[in-house]
Amino acid sequence: MKRLQPPIHLLRAFTTTARFGSVSRACEALHLSQSAVSKQISELEQLTGVLLFERIRQRLTLTPAGVRYEAAVRPVLAQLEAATLELITSGDGGGALHLSTLPTFGAKWLIPRLPAFQRQHPQIELHYVPYAQGYDFQREDLDCAILFGNGSWPGARADYLTGREVVLIAPPGLPAQPPLRQAQDITGFTLLQHVSVPHAWTHWCAAHGVSGVNTLMGPQLDQYHSLIRAVRAGMGLALVPHCLVQDDIAAGLVATPLDDGYRDEMGYYLCYPESRSHLKPLGAFRQWLLSEVGKAAPASAAEPRLLSNKELPAPAP
Repeated sequence: MKRLQPPIHLLRAFTTTARFGSVSRACEALHLSQSAVSKQISELEQLTGVLLFERIRQRLTLTPAGVRYEAAVRPVLAQLEAATLELITSGDGGGALHLSTLPTFGAKWLIPRLPAFQRQHPQIELHYVPYAQGYDFQREDLDCAILFGNGSWPGARADYLTGREVVLIAPPGLPAQPPLRQAQDITGFTLLQHVSVPHAWTHWCAAHGVSGVNTLMGPQLDQYHSLIRAVRAGMGLALVPHCLVQDDIAAGLVATPLDDGYRDEMGYYLCYPESRSHLKPLGAFRQWLLSEVGKAAPASAAEPRLLSNKELPAPAP
């Protein structure tokens, strides 16, 4: 029977190498030497009597048998890890929660509220995974991530938090000319762009009936924090989720000359894999987040209109 139950460390070396297609990258993820990972894969192949990898153009590729085996082994390892985590954290609901968040959302919205979470759940330790790795829910050290998008990520549940309410922000001391009193007046200004939301101005102009604007033209920045700072420096106008800029508005660091009540389809979501949804630290964090979102939600008699993609016109040339 031992032959039919390979040691866990051999299976871990196999699935990690399969995921990266490289022994060198697998050894970094496993904190092992390259020779150790190669030896473990060789031991597994000898144990099963089946070739699992072949090298094609300097890259390790799974054989057809390896593809089938990896697809069967990976969920088993995930279930074993989840069961172990549940055992560790099943006592008082404490333990560690490994999460990732986008930098601007973390700095502007999440971190200022975390002391309240720590007071309510002192037994839970939060550990941050670099946000660049926050989409890989196959990682052993990632329980959940706060992502920006439309709510659909493969292999993950997603709870909407905030971010769909978008506001147009301008420098606090606009010059007398050109004026900015209605939506069409944006034609006289530089439109700052977020590289991950390239059609934001296209959506906004369609919702407000603005024409004659090249909605894709303007300086491109990669974070909302950078957009806010660029507006404060007088570089132009930007569209930013209200949850990220409300403190800057209250402090008079940016202006909101148009009270347009615009709502987009994109927003911030708490995402987590199905295999970890039962973890008590994650459940406590999720419940607290949704409660905080409820407290921060703006009181509004009528919800702003959400424009569907089918209603959007083609970008201006």
